[in-house]
Amino acid sequence: MSCFDRIAHDHILDALGAFPARGMIAQWLRAGVIENGRLHRSEEGTPQGGVVSPVLLNIALHGIEQAAGVRYLTIGSIRVDSPALIRYADDFVVHCHSRRDAIAIKARLAAWLAPRGLAFNEDKTRVVTLDEGFDFLGFNVRRYRGKPLIKPSKAAVGRIRERLRVELRSLRGTNAQAVIKRLNPIIRGWAAYYRTQVSSDVFSALDHYLWKLTYKWARFSHANKSTSWVVDQYFGTFNHARQDRWVFGHRHSGAYMHKFAWTRIVRHQIVKHGASPDDPTLAEYWARRRRKASLPINTTLLWLHEAQDGRCAICQDTLFAADDRPQTPREWEQWLATNRTAIVTIAPRKAGTTDDAEPRLIHARCRNGIGPALLPAYEPERLA
Repeated sequence: MSCFDRIAHDHILDALGAFPARGMIAQWLRAGVIENGRLHRSEEGTPQGGVVSPVLLNIALHGIEQAAGVRYLTIGSIRVDSPALIRYADDFVVHCHSRRDAIAIKARLAAWLAPRGLAFNEDKTRVVTLDEGFDFLGFNVRRYRGKPLIKPSKAAVGRIRERLRVELRSLRGTNAQAVIKRLNPIIRGWAAYYRTQVSSDVFSALDHYLWKLTYKWARFSHANKSTSWVVDQYFGTFNHARQDRWVFGHRHSGAYMHKFAWTRIVRHQIVKHGASPDDPTLAEYWARRRRKASLPINTTLLWLHEAQDGRCAICQDTLFAADDRPQTPREWEQWLATNRTAIVTIAPRKAGTTDDAEPRLIHARCRNGIGPALLPAYEPERLA
């Protein structure tokens, strides 16, 4: 759809009804946006990439499932004889039982979108069978021998391969630590986004491609050294939790590069129909989902996180924010890089001994004395 730049302001305001902040939102819609020192008017639509734009779009498209004819059972699942609509911002896909149904629903949705100032982008809108498959949000949905599978799309794999190649080329002349620091958030973020579907084969193929890139980088950095020297210097069993000989790492610091295949495949649990995080009656439902969702961190950190009930050993606040998890590979990359510096592992001393206790996860700010400190030892004020 041509969405963000065409969305009708009047329809959004009508949909808000008597919402308390309606007047302020009306001002936002026509405030315009300043980019590179220039003011761009917004007489219609909303700036793409704006903070409030996705919310406004959700308001404008509210009810599109009913317009497509989606019907639900009382327990929240879709009826067998009903079409299914999946939407993320302005991208959506409708699953139908036949091509004729798909064409009819497309015509019905086109009429439903028109009053909202929206229309289909005909260059991107297609009617295909599941055997042909389609790409959606970086995934490819296709039926193989009667079984539907969701995998990372070829375009998404091509983009990550190109990015890894460009990053490593730009890192020529640096050391292994710089390479690991730059690439680890990219690898972890991409794998975290695609870990919910059939991605194991893609992860293994990307690891093989990354090995070739790092080996090429090492050979370029040490053109006068032999192959065996390069391999011994940069590859080995750096991750002692895994018996993997071909891990790229730094001998002196022990830092190593994460592998795509180390990210576990964890199936996404579908949210039941009508379940809003803002509904106070469903607070326990969302809390239970957040407790079950595993984080894309290594096994040791995951075990410590579960043992500490997800809380810092010093301040008792949550270690990782459970709400607003990232939705794209770039967001996962940024989220993981930020948390990697915000969370540290310590091994406190046992009282009265020089032995280390079991390790604990804490916030970096707590270790540095910025956050709440550990409770002081009890001392009597005076002799009894």
